Amino acid sequence: MRHFRLWLVCALTLIAASSCKPSGRGPYLEAALKAGAWIRSTEIRAPEGSSWPAVPSDPKSSGLDLYSGVPGVVLFQVQAFYATGAQAYLDGARAGADFLLAKASSVVGTGLYEGLAGIGFALEETFKASKDARYRRGFLDILGRISAAAKPADPGIEWSSTTDIISGGAGTGLFLIYACHETGDRAWLDLAARAGIRLLGLGRPENLGLKWAMDPAFPRLMPNFSHGTAGIAYFLAALYLETRRWEFLYGALAGAKYLLSIAKTEDESCLVFHDEPDNKGLYYLGWCHGPVGTARLFVLLSRALGDAVWLDWVRRSANGLLRSGIPEQETPGFWNNAGICCGLAGVGEFFLDLYREFGDPAYLDFSKRVAARLLAKATVEDGRMFWVQAEHRTRPDFVQAQTGYMQGAAGIGSYLLRLSAADRRGARRVVLPDTPFRR
Repeated sequence: MRHFRLWLVCALTLIAASSCKPSGRGPYLEAALKAGAWIRSTEIRAPEGSSWPAVPSDPKSSGLDLYSGVPGVVLFQVQAFYATGAQAYLDGARAGADFLLAKASSVVGTGLYEGLAGIGFALEETFKASKDARYRRGFLDILGRISAAAKPADPGIEWSSTTDIISGGAGTGLFLIYACHETGDRAWLDLAARAGIRLLGLGRPENLGLKWAMDPAFPRLMPNFSHGTAGIAYFLAALYLETRRWEFLYGALAGAKYLLSIAKTEDESCLVFHDEPDNKGLYYLGWCHGPVGTARLFVLLSRALGDAVWLDWVRRSANGLLRSGIPEQETPGFWNNAGICCGLAGVGEFFLDLYREFGDPAYLDFSKRVAARLLAKATVEDGRMFWVQAEHRTRPDFVQAQTGYMQGAAGIGSYLLRLSAADRRGARRVVLPDTPFRR
């Protein structure tokens, strides 16, 4: 009897102790799953699959673009499935992928963040997680459509007059490089290379380098990643690493030379202005027009040349952020925005990538500072988390909560999922075609 009583006391003690323990998820995973719960609460189910409005108050805002539409929510759920193993996330990703299969025929453009390439990427990543061949077939169908849409240019090929990462030739080309790796078919790399040749021909000489316009008819020239020189030079550097063709390395280096010729480099930093001719004194800090995106070019050049000088420019880009006063303060180029494109999540992910790349704990510490700011700015209702933000710098009073990848909870949640596994090497993740960071 004494032994039984002792066993009972021990058992009750263990039960009480376990009931007081936290979930073990950690704050970042917990926040990411709350963001997922909010996204799921906006789901619109239909016979062809599920969609999520970009702005939940507007059911008609559901789109097919990776930037703010269904593909980004699909990718978040694939990443959540990898992080948790929960079947519900994979089921959600598949429901969204089914919707994309049903609706992709209505999409005309080929771009990565706005067009077919983003849909194809989401379908292939869902195939890799689910092994459902329907999604691989959808991915291959989109590749066929992109190939058929290519138009001869002099020289090379193009899909439109747009050159950039978001909807132009550079982003489409990066998707084709991804497709070459996924399928083992170098025909996709050859098509990407022909797009690269076209972009080389569109480069404008300046300061002993090259610069590119988003479109020849567009009045402003934006030099950073999303719409300008840094993104196009990044694509050319990626082509060089795949093909070892010297002309692509020349173009990438010429783009970098132009960027460094206009960069603000005081205090061991590197910042490139937003645009010319109107905003040479405006410095964004995020992915789209700031160092978070532009530094990606320097990472690839360091790999292409084995030259540590380019890693120094990566560190200088990071210094520009570390010394800016963010995340606690806002600046003219870093406003009330929480997203991957222009705001906190993009900066936090950049420093997480730098930590994984270089192992410097100071970068991880800064990423966690950014995450703390993100969590402080979040709205939590009924166990769901979302962010009310200003997407546009020029419309600071127009705030709304969004579900999508580049401006909403899907992208923020994806960053938080990665941060929750910051020191877990080999954690499976979704890697977008436009990033050099693979770990």
